[in-house]
Amino acid sequence: MRKPLVAALFALVIAGAGAVPAAAAPAPGQTAARTAGADRATAAPALAAVDFAGTVALSNCSGSVVRLPASADSDPALVLSNGHCLETGFPSPGQVIVGQSSSRTFGLLNSAGTQVATLRANKVVYSTMTDTDVTIYQLTSTYAQIKSSYGINALTLSDTHPVAGTAIKVVSGYWKRIYSCNIDGFVYRLKEGNWTWKDSVRYTSACDTIGGTSGSPVVDTATGKVVAVNNTGNESGGRCTVNNPCEVDANGTVTVRKGINYAEQTYQIPACFGSGNQLDLNRSGCVLPKP
Repeated sequence: MRKPLVAALFALVIAGAGAVPAAAAPAPGQTAARTAGADRATAAPALAAVDFAGTVALSNCSGSVVRLPASADSDPALVLSNGHCLETGFPSPGQVIVGQSSSRTFGLLNSAGTQVATLRANKVVYSTMTDTDVTIYQLTSTYAQIKSSYGINALTLSDTHPVAGTAIKVVSGYWKRIYSCNIDGFVYRLKEGNWTWKDSVRYTSACDTIGGTSGSPVVDTATGKVVAVNNTGNESGGRCTVNNPCEVDANGTVTVRKGINYAEQTYQIPACFGSGNQLDLNRSGCVLPKP
């Protein structure tokens, strides 16, 4: 888990970081690759355009307006972030929060990373740091209202397990920065302090996310769909402590990867929602932890 305010101060003293959040930059080799491929007779498959549209900035974290594969435009919109970004504090191990009142606000960004609106929640639909690290808010606006007023579509949650090697982008509304890398693999158990997460995504080293990126959507660049939510990284090589998560395999072997960052998969979420974007933890196929 990242400490956003500490990370913000840290970022300001890094050479070249500056006082303004970094803009999205092409992945290493991207420009050269495009040039080299320009003369080829057969173009490479088109990739989804991944930018800031639909992402949000929280007071201390990042997030995104998301819809489920079966969501209707008339449904109340949802915002996805981390459980540890919940405004009332970290949920305890084993704690699941459902239907908690909230009036939290979110700065909605357009494709260029400019805030175009302030959205407001009316409740925390679901929040936990057990098995996963997720908070889902319900907004006072529908998807159709957001689209009509600001021309911005929600990001869609994938309902299938991602694949190792997949090219991804981590899009931070807090820093207005996009990180590009690949899914390096999956972690049987990721342990940080008193919390344990299952089947976490491990990034390749290019996604060197910092504090404030917590809650950022992790987007599959081929489909444009959200496959995970960014949540933590091992900052100083510590073993299984806060801000220094460790990997634990099925045999109990512990591995520490200093400087490597992680996310929690989100493909399990759609199965837990019915019509009208209503949470139903008793639906068939829903495996999210229950209160």
